[in-house]
Amino acid sequence: MQRCSPLVREPLCVEDAGEVSSVFKALADPIRLRLFSLIASHAGGEACVCDISPAVDVAQPTISHHLKVLKAAGLVASERRASWVYYRVVPEALATLTAVLSPVDQPTGAPCAS
Repeated sequence: MQRCSPLVREPLCVEDAGEVSSVFKALADPIRLRLFSLIASHAGGEACVCDISPAVDVAQPTISHHLKVLKAAGLVASERRASWVYYRVVPEALATLTAVLSPVDQPTGAPCAS
């Protein structure tokens, strides 16, 4: 059985396309994608800025900017604890990306578009 992306099966409505594209735009930057990955893979599902900063070769103000973009896109949430800010991935944002990108089974006789 062939497998196709949900985008092939059913087009996104205008509103959903706008929302999902803003998430992809936020992740399209290599530094933001790296920061998102560092947060998502960190033990306990959250990371302090102090934990992820050494892993990227940019200044602290640049890291703060990129984290702000990820937060504005709804990909991460933050919580201040004393003098540090902790970030965690928003599960619903990840679920939305998964739903858009995950292959789904096509009904028999319905070919996938190439």
